[in-house]
Amino acid sequence: MKRLFTVFMLSGALALGNAAFAEETAPAAPAASPAVTASVATSTAAPAPVAEAAKPAPAAATPAAVPNKGDNAWIMVCAAFVILMSIPGLALFYGGLVRTKNMLSVLMQVFVIFSLITVLWVVFGYSLAFTEGGSFFGTFDKILLKGITPESVAATFSKGVVISELIFVIFQGAFAAITCGLIVGSFAERIKFSAVLLFTVIWFIFSYIPMAHMVWYWAGPDAYTNAAAGEAAGKTAGFLFQKGALDFAGGTVVHINAAIAGLIGAYLIGKRTGLGNVSMAPHSLTFTMIGASLLWFGWFGFNAGSALEASGGAALAMVNTWVAAASATLSWMAAEWVLKGKPSMLGAASGAVAGLVAITPAAGFVGVGGAIIIGLLAGVVCLWGVTGLKKLLGADDSLDVFGVHGVGGILGAILTGIFVSPKLGGTGVYDYVANKVGDFDMGAQLVSQLWGVGTAIVWSGVVSFIAYKLVDLVVGLRVPEEEEREGLDLTSHGESAYHH
Repeated sequence: MKRLFTVFMLSGALALGNAAFAEETAPAAPAASPAVTASVATSTAAPAPVAEAAKPAPAAATPAAVPNKGDNAWIMVCAAFVILMSIPGLALFYGGLVRTKNMLSVLMQVFVIFSLITVLWVVFGYSLAFTEGGSFFGTFDKILLKGITPESVAATFSKGVVISELIFVIFQGAFAAITCGLIVGSFAERIKFSAVLLFTVIWFIFSYIPMAHMVWYWAGPDAYTNAAAGEAAGKTAGFLFQKGALDFAGGTVVHINAAIAGLIGAYLIGKRTGLGNVSMAPHSLTFTMIGASLLWFGWFGFNAGSALEASGGAALAMVNTWVAAASATLSWMAAEWVLKGKPSMLGAASGAVAGLVAITPAAGFVGVGGAIIIGLLAGVVCLWGVTGLKKLLGADDSLDVFGVHGVGGILGAILTGIFVSPKLGGTGVYDYVANKVGDFDMGAQLVSQLWGVGTAIVWSGVVSFIAYKLVDLVVGLRVPEEEEREGLDLTSHGESAYHH
């Protein structure tokens, strides 16, 4: 316990020492446009039709932006959708893929990780991720949500449009929780429960929070009133936001980030006992199909909610999420049918998740045609990721977290840089200073996307390796072989999923 306490204290000290992220701040009231300003100046300077010149009347202050109830309601619903993705969606999807004796252990890991990250997010995670600090971390200014009231607002992607900040807190907190939950699929059936929790705390602080800040923190659109103000605001944004990397809903922050952590864990924890000699077939593809369906349903909140408004942009993201998952289901199934002679339920469910992963960074940026292409490619490429690439890597990634989330996330992030092009049906990249879509340079955008992919791989890889090593020193990573053979449900939790 002393060593465990020491690691927790070390993690906290490092988090304090590295505090330098930024937040979704309450946007300033939008400044009047140049035309309005000129009009006011002219009218107040004109002489009054009386003998004594009247003093110019002061310009009326622009009223502060007020959240629209429809936008607030939409993001609240989307936050609930994302929570549904974790519990029960991800839990059932993973639980069905393991053996009967380990069903409850997976359910327990996902359920408790969700609860743990929820508390940590409110205590300090939101503050470090979404306050203005440095390029990688924010500050502790909003620790325990200090200063956030029902009247506090957070910026969206439209000038003069805000939502209640408490809603933004829970929406982003749900993202953090499912990201940490995704990792457990890589080392399912053999890791200590205490190791899962300790690793999650360290990784959340040093990998998830900085990635969220790097990609998603900016001062908000209302800060971009002119070129000089825009340049100043840009310097306060996260590192990858400044690089121009586009990630609509978490291709880098969520999927690549978690997949790399899982892959490193699979290497360091080692292969399951009996792998290749003992049957490790999924015990319930029924649960897996239900879990995949709940993930698909919840993903509408994940992607469409990331528009932060009940808008046409949210509708675009929702349609793209719908068709990309369907396209990937069909392409994975067709490829598997050709290669193996039969289409499988596991393949169809995996294809849907692959399409959802790949469209995540692109959802609000690409046209429907681009979404279909991304989905079709994701199904085939991720099938290779869980077969050919998995053999090349040689790691026992139990539930193919890297093959689906890593490969799909990388593919989607790169293709975002292509299909965002207005010439290919995409939205282009909006220029908030000019208040219009800017000129698009595909080559430059692809470089920005590669910055995002590369940073996520390296950052998560380094943090994960150190975190696993620390956990191994303190509590150990792996259960004893006899406990693994008996199953983690009984040996770790004293329960069984089934009594028959």
